[in-house]
Amino acid sequence: MRILITGATGLVGQGVLRECLHDPDVSHVVSLGRRSSGQTHPKLEELVVRDFAALNAIEDRLHPFDACLYCAGAQVPGAREGAYRHVTLFLTLHVARTVGQLNPGMTFIYISGAGADPESRIMPMRVKGETESALAALPFRTVMLRPGIIQPGDGVRSPHAALAVAYTLAGPLMGLGVRMLPRLMTTTDRVGRAMLQLLRQDNPPAVVENAEINRLGA
Repeated sequence: MRILITGATGLVGQGVLRECLHDPDVSHVVSLGRRSSGQTHPKLEELVVRDFAALNAIEDRLHPFDACLYCAGAQVPGAREGAYRHVTLFLTLHVARTVGQLNPGMTFIYISGAGADPESRIMPMRVKGETESALAALPFRTVMLRPGIIQPGDGVRSPHAALAVAYTLAGPLMGLGVRMLPRLMTTTDRVGRAMLQLLRQDNPPAVVENAEINRLGA
């Protein structure tokens, strides 16, 4: 499999990238992001772009791919709806449409979130729900992952200093939560393995909730 991944510097993206690089079925990985992932590996190529809205200059490097694993996203705390919608809905759709036109047979897997619903009164869940609906209407296969609380796996660290400290302190409790609350919590490595398992399926489900992420990624 040849895979394009976005958001490889984020918490989820780091874990997904690691799983892709370790998987023998993955032959090539291209990381698309605003900065380098900091990883080096024979399978890995990096495309650094300042703005996902301006992909014209690198379109010749956005194919051929079997899948796009979309892990990029906006920080929720303190986010205003306009800025959050731009990153979550507009940029996601722009990347999906651009890559989909170049790779019409690909699978696009989107990291959404538990509770995503276009009718939700909670802004982030509403915008993610709208994004899911827009992606599902595109003319290629899409899968929405809805993880709950995500524990960083080994070697994965939040790019935000305060969150990195919080995750470290909460590590033992989060580990217990993943075991005791599989419908609510998962890990970065399970998310990555679940994505790869979905790519191996002939007819993957359109929406994958947290409990199924844990089952696929176990």
